[in-house]
Amino acid sequence: MNTAKSVLITGATRGLGENLARHFAARGYRLALTGRKQEELDRLGADLAGTAPQIVLATLDVTDYDAIAGVIRRCAEQLDGLDIIVVNAGVAFNAQVGKGHFDLMRQTIDVNLTGAIATSEAAVALFRAQGRGQLVGISSVAAVRGVRGQGAYCATKAAFSRYLESVRLETKRDGIVVTDLAPGYIDTDLNRSIANRPFLVTAQKGTGIMVDLIERKVGFRYVPPWPWTLVAQVMKWLPDRVIAKM
Repeated sequence: MNTAKSVLITGATRGLGENLARHFAARGYRLALTGRKQEELDRLGADLAGTAPQIVLATLDVTDYDAIAGVIRRCAEQLDGLDIIVVNAGVAFNAQVGKGHFDLMRQTIDVNLTGAIATSEAAVALFRAQGRGQLVGISSVAAVRGVRGQGAYCATKAAFSRYLESVRLETKRDGIVVTDLAPGYIDTDLNRSIANRPFLVTAQKGTGIMVDLIERKVGFRYVPPWPWTLVAQVMKWLPDRVIAKM
């Protein structure tokens, strides 16, 4: 049996997911990479072929909720089990309230919350069958406060973070670790349309910190921990007029 650890990442073909995959590959993990487009998976798989000891590619749209468990199960079979599942797939749109953007808001909820929970449920079921595993959910500093144009995004990240907290409480005796990582501004396509991105870090640096935290099996951390641990606490108490200017 291969002793190298294995990790499955949803939304692995771009942004945080792609950079996480590159870091895990460089650290010798066996990879299961999922994404919606096979050509993008093939490109990433080819890039990492000389680094990771084993790579499994699987197309997956996390809004196809009934398909998620089967994809995770097949990846686990090919990798002799999964040590870590990173629930990363997500979208973000500038969708101001009352301006006819409900379709974008619904898509945000379908991917970031319903899809994330569906993936987590399948992961926990697998881990219980294995008797071990680490569930990693990617929430956001945006879970702390609602901001202009991002109501649905903020709501999904806050809800997913609370869900992960509940999973942690329910699985304490099941050999399952639950890690909730809440990034601040990490430079990816997801947030490049935002004019003000304070404390911005590169995707390479931000995801390197994330993998360090995953390997430490933390429960919850902002990313990077400094300055976001402090900034998030301050944000909770800022008056609405200040938050509205952000």
